[in-house]
Amino acid sequence: MTSGSGGTETSGSGDIARTLELLWATGPRPSRGPKPGLTLDGIVEAAVRIADTEGVQALSMRRVATELGTGAMSLYRYVPGKAELLDLMLDRVQRPAPEELGDGGWRATLEAMARSTLAHYRRHPWLLQVNQSRPVLGPSSLDGMESVLARIKPMGLTDPELVSAVVTVDGYVVGAARAQVHQQEAERRTGLTDQEFWRAQLPVLERAMASGRYPVLATLSEDTFAPGFDHFEFGLQRILDGLEVWVERRTRERQG
Repeated sequence: MTSGSGGTETSGSGDIARTLELLWATGPRPSRGPKPGLTLDGIVEAAVRIADTEGVQALSMRRVATELGTGAMSLYRYVPGKAELLDLMLDRVQRPAPEELGDGGWRATLEAMARSTLAHYRRHPWLLQVNQSRPVLGPSSLDGMESVLARIKPMGLTDPELVSAVVTVDGYVVGAARAQVHQQEAERRTGLTDQEFWRAQLPVLERAMASGRYPVLATLSEDTFAPGFDHFEFGLQRILDGLEVWVERRTRERQG
């Protein structure tokens, strides 16, 4: 599954052939380096840790080498550069795991996929800074897509429609995840909680509502913007409702 974002990094921007060799373990093994125990898996895991804690902007071959207590040149025995390393990282953290999808019907599968993907972006917010419109497909990403498609195949849609159902839900989750991550980042940077931020605007907003300029906004109930309403879940269920209508239409067409 891919998720586009106008981020600071772009997947698939390195040596695609070499990246595929590394992803699928079809290329030559690296020669032994000066640091015992250094492996490609360890390099990728260290890079993911750095991105998780410091952001993808902090990622560099030198930074990863420092994390592993070795010299940057040692890493080049295993991976050509940062661009290829990024693609390996993306495949390493692909979501969701098969057990997270459960064994329910297509709707339950897409629900589980959406929630798992949202949690995935919370764990790895740096993914929102990567343009993944051109992913280099490795075993983890294909395993994830295979697991989802196998479970939603009974929807009875055409193959393009089946993939589009996944893309639609995934795109919705990306938008929700971006909003949540940006909100957390704003709170961290400003030191103001979300409630404190809106409370600071309350006097001006109350005068605006009393002015008569915004008659519809002024009549909204007090709980309209209350934090207890789950906007993510509401939107997800409406998307699934729409897909259910389309599945029923396809079923009627098959039955003549």
